[in-house]
Amino acid sequence: MQKNIKKYWPVFTVPTMAAFAIGFLIPFILGIYLSFTKFTTVKDARWVGISNYITAFKDTTFVHSFWFTAAFAVVTLVLINVIAFALAMALTKDRHGTNIFRTVFFMPNLIGGIVLGYIWQLIFSGILVHFGTALNLNTKLGFWGLVILVCWQQIGYMMIIYIAGFQAIPGDVLEAAEIDGANSRQMLFKVIIPMMMPSITICTFLTITNGFKLFDQNLALTGGAPMKQTEMMALNIYNTFFGRVGFEGVGQAKAVLFFILVVVIAGIQQKLTRSKEVQQ
Repeated sequence: MQKNIKKYWPVFTVPTMAAFAIGFLIPFILGIYLSFTKFTTVKDARWVGISNYITAFKDTTFVHSFWFTAAFAVVTLVLINVIAFALAMALTKDRHGTNIFRTVFFMPNLIGGIVLGYIWQLIFSGILVHFGTALNLNTKLGFWGLVILVCWQQIGYMMIIYIAGFQAIPGDVLEAAEIDGANSRQMLFKVIIPMMMPSITICTFLTITNGFKLFDQNLALTGGAPMKQTEMMALNIYNTFFGRVGFEGVGQAKAVLFFILVVVIAGIQQKLTRSKEVQQ
């Protein structure tokens, strides 16, 4: 068996490695190169150094989109995980209809972001018309509209991960805590949450990266209105690259900065949450 594996491993690994290189590695490296050039197509790229990055940092809309996205990511990180954790805790207890509720809460995650954006746009428009305003006329309404949409979509998915974490907690640990006289608060903060840290690590990673990478819901719900005040980083990069002639290199530079930002934030989050994980 081992001789056969050593003999035929290229048959299985080379196609996968080639697909990874063609679909990700080569475009990624080319994208970094193009961020230092002025171009309209790949063939007419002209080296301009770091001028694209300087222009990106001077773009006030890009800086605003960063702070808007950061605020959005923090709010959704807290809301999604707290609500999903609470739902998971409630739906792991022996009660009738828990499977139905799990399905209902998970279903919004199956709907595409563009579709969700237009659906919630109709909902908010129908509500706000009675107050003489609209979602695309108020920055705060646009922000909280995006928060509600994303929470509604992602809470069910995170809930499933937390349910798996709850089910993985050994029953004898909980019984031992009860015997030792732990009350419900102590049980939650001293036993359950530490044992749930692997699930918390996964969910916080997904929610914070999804918050920063959000694009299609932002495009469909607000489109950045009013006056690009609800424009998140991904949408700002898209509008720079495709909406401003001659700014393709700047858009590419913004994309590289965006990638670095998400990697750094995700790395910090992983380090902080993994350091609190306990061995079961």
